[in-house]
Amino acid sequence: MQSQIDAYFEAMEVLFSVRDPKVLTALGPSSVRGLLLHRGKQGTPTDMPATHTAHFDWSYPNDQPEMADLYRRAKVGQWNGDDLPWNISVDPLDPTRPLIPEEFLCFEEIEALGIKLDKKERAELGYSMCAWMLSQFLHGEQGALFAAAQVTEAVQFFDGKLYGATQVMDEGRHVEVFNRYLDTKLNKLYQINDNLFVIIDSLMTDGRWDMKFLGMQIMVEGLALGAFSTLYKETKEPLLKEVLKMVIQDEARHVHYGVCALREHFTKHITERERQEREDWSFEIALLMRNRFAAYEVYEEWFEGRMTRAEWRNVVYRSKGMNEFRTVMFSRLVPNLREIGLLSPRIMPRYEEVGLMQYFGGLAADQLTADKLLADLH
Repeated sequence: MQSQIDAYFEAMEVLFSVRDPKVLTALGPSSVRGLLLHRGKQGTPTDMPATHTAHFDWSYPNDQPEMADLYRRAKVGQWNGDDLPWNISVDPLDPTRPLIPEEFLCFEEIEALGIKLDKKERAELGYSMCAWMLSQFLHGEQGALFAAAQVTEAVQFFDGKLYGATQVMDEGRHVEVFNRYLDTKLNKLYQINDNLFVIIDSLMTDGRWDMKFLGMQIMVEGLALGAFSTLYKETKEPLLKEVLKMVIQDEARHVHYGVCALREHFTKHITERERQEREDWSFEIALLMRNRFAAYEVYEEWFEGRMTRAEWRNVVYRSKGMNEFRTVMFSRLVPNLREIGLLSPRIMPRYEEVGLMQYFGGLAADQLTADKLLADLH
């Protein structure tokens, strides 16, 4: 009951913190379905009403050279998930090739609460955390698959439609490889995190093409790129490392596509009131994404009844690996928001208040290549 009350008040805190009524209108129904009703955890498929306009252009213009270049690069960069080294045997508890290092989690905080874990239990908890992260990657990639298909229909640029078709293929491949790894190597799948469900539900049900683009290409894909990068750097399991390496190369193009499409649109083709709404919406989604990595699903499996949710949040926030996740994720996100015009002096104090302005000066996605991203992780 204590956990349920904490979850309820945490959901209420999310809703009551939204200042812009239009943002609350956009996120409110999704928050109720995800945070209060837990629609993603009912054990049945979820139907989300998708409404958007399909934009046809019968003149087939070459209207965006930067997107056309991304399309050429995407065609060359296609890969086959079957070609990955699936013959590698994966033992999630092998100390010589750990999925994540032991220091990834703050076991000192857990022990300070009177909970003692032996070496085997520590390895098993690390296995659970890695499976949880990969499960959320998989759920996010399914959302990205559907959103990419919608955006390809709705985007206003014809070169963007051609590139979008390659992203739909990319996302399908990502769903394939993450699902295969979880199913055949880790034998474990966690349900979708409620915060992630809210974001996907909000994106799929919003009829505005630029909001779908902003939510998926900038927010979800940008943060995912940071998350993939962190796990790629930390894991010593060779097959997982290879899966993440290939996915990172695709994701770098996806986020570049989002910056390219929205940079001019947000700074020249919408009203200031519309821009401010998107700026506020992005901030609220950033908070949801930050909270997404509290890993409550692991808490419920391991520690519910042994510690409170608040104590678990403290464990997560003090853990070295999870802190690295947040650092890398937001170092990718915040520069992209700056680049597309959604980090004005009006909103900056709110980012400063939650500690995210430290990432303001980083490189945006249009200045980063997959090779540079991977090189920085070695």
